[in-house]
Amino acid sequence: MRNRKNVFFHTFIGIPVEIAKSSSRALIGVRGRIVDETKNLLVLETENGLKKIQKTACSLKFHLESGEDVIVEGNKICFRPEERPKKMK
Repeated sequence: MRNRKNVFFHTFIGIPVEIAKSSSRALIGVRGRIVDETKNLLVLETENGLKKIQKTACSLKFHLESGEDVIVEGNKICFRPEERPKKMK
């Protein structure tokens, strides 16, 4: 189960997320489930379809299965999913 301590060592696909801060005001408050992740982008499935979100432009609020909410600066997670465990140590 993902929690605050180990969320960075898992893939983000499937996690519900909300945009907490963004350089684009139109993105603030957007909610959805992560369906794909690349080095610089997250693809969210929202009520209005798919949205591509740049990681560097946002602060993300992850809603974890454990009931915790974790806010993460997007520029701190700009790695490929398979590289994240090595670089987050």
